[in-house]
Amino acid sequence: MTRLHNAADRLTTGTGILARRLAARTAAWVRRARRDDLTGWQAALGCWARVALLTLGGYLLWRLIRAFPNLLWLLTGTWIIAAWRAGKQAPATAPETPDEEDSAAADTEALRTLLLDLMGKGSGVHLRTVLAHLQEHGQWEGRTVTDLRLCLQRLGVPHDLRVKVAGVPTWGVRRRDLQTPSEDSAPQTSTASSTAA
Repeated sequence: MTRLHNAADRLTTGTGILARRLAARTAAWVRRARRDDLTGWQAALGCWARVALLTLGGYLLWRLIRAFPNLLWLLTGTWIIAAWRAGKQAPATAPETPDEEDSAAADTEALRTLLLDLMGKGSGVHLRTVLAHLQEHGQWEGRTVTDLRLCLQRLGVPHDLRVKVAGVPTWGVRRRDLQTPSEDSAPQTSTASSTAA
């Protein structure tokens, strides 16, 4: 039973990694078609052409599978093997040691500083902006906003779906959620408790 659970967990993890990788590479391929020497809708024509190619490719694959249903067995087997291999490469989760807890605290502080820097004078920042910044600096290649959300959740950084920046609500972090409590709040609490006693 445990062996089956481990195998299923490895396949699930690998499938998630493959799906994110494929989506990120596809999105990057489409984005690379945008022309910087043009503006407006003309700059995005290349992106739309690539989206049309992807749609046509998906339609042709569907027609091919409809014509030769046994081809689906080959595709499924290939996906399972790739997911199995990707699941093996995923880092195993282990209980945190004190050193890892210190490292997580340092990571949280570094991330908090980065988020505040990206906010500037604003009240929040979108996670897609944070991800784009990281990828511009050679980090988090092939990762998605979902991966960033999971990282924030693991580090205990509050984030929300309704963060508005420039009037657009989406996943992001608010400045007020990153504010540390004022240092003088602790003495007031202790004074109040001693008065009550």
